[in-house]
Amino acid sequence: QLQLVESGGGLVQAGGSLRLSCVVSGRTFSGYAVGWFRQAPGKEREFVASISWSGGTTYYADSVKGRFTISRDNAKNTVALQMNSLKPEDTAVYFCAARRANWPGTKEYEYDYWGQGTQVTVSS
Repeated sequence: QLQLVESGGGLVQAGGSLRLSCVVSGRTFSGYAVGWFRQAPGKEREFVASISWSGGTTYYADSVKGRFTISRDNAKNTVALQMNSLKPEDTAVYFCAARRANWPGTKEYEYDYWGQGTQVTVSS
């Protein structure tokens, strides 16, 4: 089993930045792709970004392209999501998830392990 713990959420003004971290533990991180998803109040959870095990392939939702960057440090079992130029519509609980595959998925059902989430609130 993998355990994922997110951190770095908080309250920020529109235009500001936050950096989310996802620390993975429990077994070897080798061979796992990781994704970030978010869920706003009253809405379904949606894909944000994902990264392959090697870090060589990344995907982003259209709504965050050019503003968010996903990265990983396999030596430290961490995946980060740098969020710049934040907008009020980015307000949501952000979840990281892992799947036992090199290729990063963009669908919830592709991921086997999930963290508890971290709240991001962007004020206007």
